[in-house]
Amino acid sequence: MSTVSRRGGSSPELARVGDRISFIYLERCTVHRDDNAITATDADGVTHIPSATIGTLLLGPGTRVTQQAMAVLGESGAGVAWVGEHGVRFYAGGRALTRSSGLAEAQATAWANRRTRLEVARAMYRLRFPDEDPAGRTRQELLSMEGHRIKDCYRRESTRTGVAWRRREYHRDDFSAGDAPNQAVTAAAQCMYGIVHAVVSALGCSPALGFVHSGHERSFVLDVADLYKADVGIPAAFDAAADGSEEVASRTRRALRDRITETGLLDRCVRDIKSLLDYEEPHDTVAGEDRMTLQSDSDIRVEGGRNYGDVPIW
Repeated sequence: MSTVSRRGGSSPELARVGDRISFIYLERCTVHRDDNAITATDADGVTHIPSATIGTLLLGPGTRVTQQAMAVLGESGAGVAWVGEHGVRFYAGGRALTRSSGLAEAQATAWANRRTRLEVARAMYRLRFPDEDPAGRTRQELLSMEGHRIKDCYRRESTRTGVAWRRREYHRDDFSAGDAPNQAVTAAAQCMYGIVHAVVSALGCSPALGFVHSGHERSFVLDVADLYKADVGIPAAFDAAADGSEEVASRTRRALRDRITETGLLDRCVRDIKSLLDYEEPHDTVAGEDRMTLQSDSDIRVEGGRNYGDVPIW
């Protein structure tokens, strides 16, 4: 008897990660379920949002979410994160739908070996520095290269937008303490982490097993999000800051959402993760199918969901 591959008839049809809205931020409302959509009810009325179109749902201050809403979000594979005001603090995340362990196993295999862990880290830097070969670089040299790249990016975006830039300042406990461009950069970074966290979870990877970052529950999320900081996150932040300091966080989210759509970032993120982990989909995989196997002593996978009491596993 096995129910692994069965789903209720009311389950939403799953959409590819790349076909989803990157993120939706809600605050001061009640989130509930209506069939295969979620609803957001506030003083202005009820808004329906198809659950299968959401990449990440960011729940800000004053939100309440029902069990039924979380159930449909889980069935549709949407990421859920509880965040602070303006979406600039990450408090907790809900588990997204995962059907295959293939990428998780590829990630764990690469991470567990010091040599392959460094190879993946160098591959990440190769994506950031396409004109340079980081093959012989130490980790210290790679970190130094990245530091200079980001400083140059801040200066370049300041010149492009006319926004004055002094230095990067992050005030963890007081978002308003920073100037407009720093607030915008912080807001963009947190949104990027939420988006990438949803993609990582949806693909079945471990957010914690990083190749550049380590020691944090979202180390791999930070690794991947940093790949797009200079060409997606920071430019969107400076575009928002160029329009003034009022409501800079919300304008940053809108600018970032537009830029993510324009650049096809979600598809790009999926491709990059699979490439970095040197992973290819099995040829016999059926889309949307759950597959459960058992491991044998000879590392041969055998069919799950049956009793092997009198059947040898070779």
